[in-house]
Amino acid sequence: MAKKPFHPDTLAIRIQTDRSQHREHATPLFNTSSFVFNDAEQMRALFADEEDGHIYSRYSNPNGKEFEDKMAALEGMEDGFATASGMAAVFASMAAVLSHGDHVVASRALFGASHSILTNIMPRFGISHTYVDPAEGESVWEAAIQPNTKMIFAETPSNPGLALVDLTMLGKLASKHDLMFNVDNCFATPYLQNPGAFGAHLVSHSATKFIDGQGRVLGGIVVGSAELVGKVRAFCRATGPAIAPFNAWILSKSLETLHVRMDRHCSNALALATWLETRSDILRVNYPFLPSHPQHDLAKKQMRQGGGVVTCEVAGGIARGREFLNHLEMISLSANLGDSRSIATHPASTTHAKLSEEQRQAVGITPGLVRISVGLEHISDIIADVEAALDHTKS
Repeated sequence: MAKKPFHPDTLAIRIQTDRSQHREHATPLFNTSSFVFNDAEQMRALFADEEDGHIYSRYSNPNGKEFEDKMAALEGMEDGFATASGMAAVFASMAAVLSHGDHVVASRALFGASHSILTNIMPRFGISHTYVDPAEGESVWEAAIQPNTKMIFAETPSNPGLALVDLTMLGKLASKHDLMFNVDNCFATPYLQNPGAFGAHLVSHSATKFIDGQGRVLGGIVVGSAELVGKVRAFCRATGPAIAPFNAWILSKSLETLHVRMDRHCSNALALATWLETRSDILRVNYPFLPSHPQHDLAKKQMRQGGGVVTCEVAGGIARGREFLNHLEMISLSANLGDSRSIATHPASTTHAKLSEEQRQAVGITPGLVRISVGLEHISDIIADVEAALDHTKS
């Protein structure tokens, strides 16, 4: 199917694996580890990359290919490779293209596991890094670039602090210094933000989150230029973080409703954030499309809506914050996000527990910070649950 005449939300529905002789309307599940060859010559040609086709599901699979094609189209990128998890995608987006002696300039506001990759794993292979506060201007980011710098890596909005980086500025900086620009776009999804339009060469996602949208499967993906994704594919083909056919099938079907779901996530999140600001026992509310967000203007410039995650600081510190979580009745307590069901998390003791207190404070993760992934329930029910939990914990 030709891609250009259609809008992204149409592509998410209409890009599909070729129909079989059975003329199915929905793509079937190709739950197979390997594929057969017509003859020895086809086998040779496929292994020699002279002919396109599937060989082994660690390399490629029709379900994975469909998911990759959709995500590449939604991000406006040339190619994609799906992985078993979001962190496999983030790691592959670095390890496949960096070498011993290389240097990365990265936003300080990163998901805990991404932080661990840069600070604990990459140095073992001779790859160093420099962190820059995400809100810093061009001069500070440029000053961090060294002669051996090969990549700028950023996550925007960040997990969980919802800090933003200026994609236009970083894209121009990467172009000026001939650097790879790599963006974790998990929180925004391709519906709300397209880093490639700002100069990113690689974009990674934890598809486990909003892409799936119902907390069912793990998955990740790297999309980008054909050259760089080719390196990611070769790296993953050898090291094995392949996505399961079933997971890819689920994620591809989930993309058909991404646009509709994200509209509801965003409207609910903005309504909850606005309501939270009226509470005297909430010290701080963080949401990109709130006028009070310190980077509100930047959010409006590079995002279509504010996303589905809200963070807040409950007065009374960590003790009352935990008591608040314990008195939520409808909202789930889970380390996941992007689910159809609203979820509350305490980042300091869960997703970012491996960081030092100093590292957490540097990216705005205070002891009493609560992250709420706002689901698809009726907004009145979400607010009522939060209100009841807050009222129950009043001193």
